[in-house]
Amino acid sequence: MKERKLVYIKKIGKKIKDRIYIDLNKNYHNTVFLAGTGRGGTTWVSNIINYNNEYRYMFEPFHSGKVDSCRNFRYRQYLRPDDRDSKFIESAKLILSGKVKDPWIDSKNKKFISSKRLIKDIRASHFLKWIYANFPGIPIILLLRHPCAVVHSKLKLNWESHLGEFLSQDELLEDFLNPFKDAIVDTNSMFEKLIFQWCIEYYVPLKQFNKGEIHLAFYEGFCENPRDEIERLFSFLGKNFDDKVLLNIKTPSALSRKFSAIVTGRNLIDSWRGNITKEQIRRAVEILAMFGLDRIYTEDSMPDIENTYKLLNNN
Repeated sequence: MKERKLVYIKKIGKKIKDRIYIDLNKNYHNTVFLAGTGRGGTTWVSNIINYNNEYRYMFEPFHSGKVDSCRNFRYRQYLRPDDRDSKFIESAKLILSGKVKDPWIDSKNKKFISSKRLIKDIRASHFLKWIYANFPGIPIILLLRHPCAVVHSKLKLNWESHLGEFLSQDELLEDFLNPFKDAIVDTNSMFEKLIFQWCIEYYVPLKQFNKGEIHLAFYEGFCENPRDEIERLFSFLGKNFDDKVLLNIKTPSALSRKFSAIVTGRNLIDSWRGNITKEQIRRAVEILAMFGLDRIYTEDSMPDIENTYKLLNNN
């Protein structure tokens, strides 16, 4: 009985702690936005950005199933950049300005007095340009990781695809997905569905943004050339590089650590290769090629950074 009371008291204490903080500056310009796909390394990279606990860390704030202020958003919302619907604008304004307090959003925050915010979200890639257009000046980072690595990790955790969410949005179909709809619908393999999902998540922002409007970061770069990758990122954010940040390179997210234990002895970049067949890799590249994204990732593990930037709005 005493143990149950102690557990209950700890839970209540955590809920209270998660909502006690002071955000000193409600100007949305003081927000950094890190986007990517699930199992793509966003938690790890958010820890790198926030290595000195400089930011109030806002975890997945646009999750419509967890955050009341985002109940008007779909789970995988697409918004055209010129959409001025107040229900979306007002919800985003609350989040980007730090005016929202929520146990889900602040569950991992360790900064109790802050004037800067770091948002990490894996469901926002289809309204990043909308944020850029409606809240100009917010630094936006899009993190990429090889789709086979991402899909392998999702399959290990029994994650499902969200292709139905994408195909049910008429504007998203009209603007981007109609040429690929038949191929997507005809896919039965969960591996292929998740590869299609990866492509859709990145195809849209890469087609929307111009060079200089967004920073493209690469998971593999943080693994193989961490100093160079971090210096590129920090230069975009106007942050000074400190050698102390390199310590965070060694501490991926809790799920990644658990996953790494399953593939002990393998390099993080190539950890998926022993579990994905050569035929699956070839099929993944075929799907990437439909979207022109084989210019980023191929059967090789490393991305082509120069070609990725050339994909931005056909530049």
